[in-house]
Amino acid sequence: MPLGLKSKWKHWSRDSSTLVENEGGPGWRGGRGGGGPASPGAAEGLPPAPARPKLVFHTQLAHGSPTGRIEGFANVRELYAKIAEVFAIPAAEILFCTLNTHRIDMDKLLGGQIGLEDFIFAHTKGLRKEVDVFKAEEALGLTITDNGAGFAFIKRIKEGSIIDQVKVILVGDHIESINGKGVVGCRHYEVAKMLKELPKGKAFTLKLVETTKAFDVIEPRSRGKPGGEGKIGTGRGTLRLRSKGPATVEELPTEFEEKAISKVDDLLENYMGIRDTELAATMVEVGKDKKNPDEFAVALDEALGDFAFPDEFVFDIWGAIGDAKKGRL
Repeated sequence: MPLGLKSKWKHWSRDSSTLVENEGGPGWRGGRGGGGPASPGAAEGLPPAPARPKLVFHTQLAHGSPTGRIEGFANVRELYAKIAEVFAIPAAEILFCTLNTHRIDMDKLLGGQIGLEDFIFAHTKGLRKEVDVFKAEEALGLTITDNGAGFAFIKRIKEGSIIDQVKVILVGDHIESINGKGVVGCRHYEVAKMLKELPKGKAFTLKLVETTKAFDVIEPRSRGKPGGEGKIGTGRGTLRLRSKGPATVEELPTEFEEKAISKVDDLLENYMGIRDTELAATMVEVGKDKKNPDEFAVALDEALGDFAFPDEFVFDIWGAIGDAKKGRL
């Protein structure tokens, strides 16, 4: 099993996620769509089974706008394109989305799940800035995440860290380039790796983009909360966005799943300098029915082998899942 710290991480995309409106066919607006075989009921002259309701979400721009309605998106990029279409802005202007709040609350960040009644707020590009930072120690005190559509941004700033002392750097800032090298299109772990590899004792330059601010949301600088993602979804279920395969409508996560995902997300931050609830949820899903760490390691390598996680990290993930099962978290 190719698990090793020095192995190269490969690109891992969310774009293959497909959101299905009706299980009977591909049509978003036309029910079952053409070309498919007739249902048994239709062949017998019985009325067809009712189509599942469309998944329609309400959205606003976080700095203020009328309310729009979106539907029919098949992945994160298409979600942003639908929002952009509603508000007549370029999709590339959207940095990230939060659920049920217009504030930059990283516990409400749109990630791998959307509650069926969640309200989506889109945060757009605002002020651009260039900042010089002296790397006095190895750890910068940053946690990086990304929006699934090519933009990495700052999710947390550790109190007392190097970055915490640079007051113009904010939670939510999009990292556009590092020392002149553009990072648009890079995943969060690639950006975190580049920052980690910057030499100690030298200055480096970040080009950042803030979110657009409205007068009623200008507030003191936030470091982000140290805990996990918290619950999202006010409806009776959630739309689970998967990295591979179709998205599915599911019940809200169980208490075990919530605690395990939160702990695995913490481990991702400690080992890789990122937070990614979708990745954490996939790991928990892979491991929750495995009987031993070897079986889990094989399954994890099959599901997420491109990451080439080190062995000690895999065992820590297995331990976190076991602790959650036994109520020790």
